[in-house]
Amino acid sequence: MTSIATPTIAVSAQQTGATGKNGSRTIGDVILEVKHISLRFGGVRALTDISFDVREHEVRAIIGPNGAGKSSMLNCINGVYAPQEGQISLRGRSFSHMNPRQVAEMGVARTFQSLALFKGMSVLENIMTGRNLKMRTNLLQQAMRIGAAEREETAHREFVERIIDFLEIQAWRKTPVGRLPYGLQKRVDLGRALAMEPQVLLLDEPMAGMNVEEKQDMSRFILDVNDEFGTTIVLIEHDMGVVMDISDRVVVLDYGKKIGDGTPDEVRANEDVIRAYLGAAA
Repeated sequence: MTSIATPTIAVSAQQTGATGKNGSRTIGDVILEVKHISLRFGGVRALTDISFDVREHEVRAIIGPNGAGKSSMLNCINGVYAPQEGQISLRGRSFSHMNPRQVAEMGVARTFQSLALFKGMSVLENIMTGRNLKMRTNLLQQAMRIGAAEREETAHREFVERIIDFLEIQAWRKTPVGRLPYGLQKRVDLGRALAMEPQVLLLDEPMAGMNVEEKQDMSRFILDVNDEFGTTIVLIEHDMGVVMDISDRVVVLDYGKKIGDGTPDEVRANEDVIRAYLGAAA
């Protein structure tokens, strides 16, 4: 029978460093490093000499005004864009010129600001698509559901059911995603990314368009993923209250350049950040 790994609930014995905001886990060593990334589209500079690191098990936020280059930065990290200069590494292995599938195989998953779910498929079926990279049988075996393919599908389905329980969407597991309210669709999108068992999870505005209650729920799930699964989180988010509450460190971009980097308190006190983004009232 095909062996399917389960999410890591315990904190790694190798972790060292400071306790993060989500106090039950400890921030570890650098897992993701962005070094001197520059990205151009023709004569337009989207990113200029951006460097920062992400530590294992932390929640790392990227903020900035519209057009600051935040989504472009995530697109570089997960292989959608190939920067002209610099490199990105995961646990010391460079992947700045890999495609999204190769980056995903290394352990980086991504959600997008605009939902790209299969609206006619059920919640269970959508999250199952996140297991595609874990499938070992071929398409013909999967289509016929014979032998190893049937056993493999059963194991993957059990894994997905655990994610559904974790995200508290059991009541909608067989419901077509297109019939769900927006906040629940965002949970399904998160579940599909979690199904890939990522080391690093990139969240592009996971709370965009949500009401206050939905934002509270999503914040809780992000912290639970970080705490219980041990998943490192990199997120873009415009709600500064959320960012400052759940992030361990924040990097600030403006017009494609880095203007701040540090803890939420350090970023709040940064004069360049206040002028460019937070405003004098901050």
